Amino acid sequence: MILKGQIVDIENKRIYKGEVTIENGKILSIKEASHDVEHYILPGFVDAHIHIESSMLVPSEFARLAVTHGTVSTVSDPHEIANVLGVKGVEFMIENGKKVPFKFNFGAPSCVPATTFESAGAVIDSDDIKTLLEKPEIKYLAEMMNYPGVLFDDPEVLKKIAWAKHFQKPVDGHAPGLRGDQVTKYISAGISTDHECFTYDEALEKLEKGMKILIREGSAAKNFEALIDLLPEHFENMMFCSDDKHPDDLIINHINKLCARAVAKGIDVFKVLQAACVNPVKHYNLDVGLLKENDMADCIIVEDLVNFKPLQTYINGELVFTDGKSLIKPVDFENLNNFNCTKKEVLDFKVVSSSDRIRVIEALEGQLVTNELIEDALIENGNLVSNTEKDVLKMTVVNRYNNQEPGIAFIKNFGLKSGAIASSVGHDSHNIIAVGVSDEAICKAVNLLIENKGGICAVSDSEEKIVPLPVAGIMSDKDGETIGKQYAELDVMAKQLGSKLNAPYMTLSFMALLVIPALKLSDKGLFNGDDFKFTPLQVESK
Repeated sequence: MILKGQIVDIENKRIYKGEVTIENGKILSIKEASHDVEHYILPGFVDAHIHIESSMLVPSEFARLAVTHGTVSTVSDPHEIANVLGVKGVEFMIENGKKVPFKFNFGAPSCVPATTFESAGAVIDSDDIKTLLEKPEIKYLAEMMNYPGVLFDDPEVLKKIAWAKHFQKPVDGHAPGLRGDQVTKYISAGISTDHECFTYDEALEKLEKGMKILIREGSAAKNFEALIDLLPEHFENMMFCSDDKHPDDLIINHINKLCARAVAKGIDVFKVLQAACVNPVKHYNLDVGLLKENDMADCIIVEDLVNFKPLQTYINGELVFTDGKSLIKPVDFENLNNFNCTKKEVLDFKVVSSSDRIRVIEALEGQLVTNELIEDALIENGNLVSNTEKDVLKMTVVNRYNNQEPGIAFIKNFGLKSGAIASSVGHDSHNIIAVGVSDEAICKAVNLLIENKGGICAVSDSEEKIVPLPVAGIMSDKDGETIGKQYAELDVMAKQLGSKLNAPYMTLSFMALLVIPALKLSDKGLFNGDDFKFTPLQVESK
């Protein structure tokens, strides 16, 4: 097979008319040749850090959508399913991914559970990490979210890092806002990347101290604009990633969109493609071709180097996308789950109080970090309730692995004027998380998820809408187009209920992520991520 077009040689910063000869899945030769073909041939895109589970699709279905955007490979942390099912969940992801022509590169989840301050469905200890890292399919130790464990020399954390070093596999970082001597120690432990930077200065400090920085632009966390100006000078040590991308977004674009946005800012196209195609392959030692002779033929044909619209995608020389259609076929798989709680009563969400003031989580558009606010309490019949006028709404995290009293808090900026929304995608332990205008609406939404053993939903006085997620309570067993459409319809309903957030369900899913400051909620209570300890909901009167 011979591909003709404008060859994009990233390493030598050169574009020329040529031909790529592919034989037995490999590039046999690349040579200059005269022809009238104007489209461009370049290496495929790599998402340098993503949780496949956040697309609500199993890996095989994720691949079917990703190749339509020229993505040939991902660096994937399966800690979402690992928090539900442990090592068995990681093995499910690996085996399902093997059934399709796409290059998934999974990591060994380093923080299962993410903290001891929440209830998860499984534990992965240092012995499990050793077992996982022995597998050739496991390419790295996934994001070390327990940065306090690194800073305070937690023996179990250090054992996990030591095993990664033993197997000569990189260690991914997760250190939002960590600066100064603390980040120096974190890096010196052997941690090589960070995708959590949300300011230019933070990312620059980490780059200067030897870290590789990932520019993240997902469905909820969007750091592209804050960090992209670092790329021209630091392109050799930067990559692009999604982290978490919902299915409706994945239908529209992927890493190709970040390339287009970067080039539109006047950044040299070779530097952009270095970050999008080359750096992840080299950093993680991936078996992904880079458009060189004897490489595997993992390449794409794009219309131009402005919009990066893919025309064709090849993986190991196999055509997997052409004429606007994915050629990857659906595969069969078993639905695994871990959902063991029973339905709740309205009284379970009651908070008896006489306090004048309460701590409130302030959700921020496009960010995983939150603020802590102190707001006036609204009390009816001795019960703390949602205040829709001030947009201070009751939220809950319900343990889905065991029956226990729900965690209760209040949150600002969801904007609901009626009803409730809920999700069993609640990073990282994936308990049920819900927010609503009344205890009755919250209870209704929570029970809808319990009945279905997982999903995302919205409820009003007159309507219930759910997208079931029967695979571990976090992924669908349907195809990407179907789940993307269903999710988009649910997103519309959430906004009809009053939410002004761009991605209300994605934002909701991170409100239980305790390792991201400042204030979050677990099934065990309100948690201060700055101090790394529980904090009272009610503020003592002076």
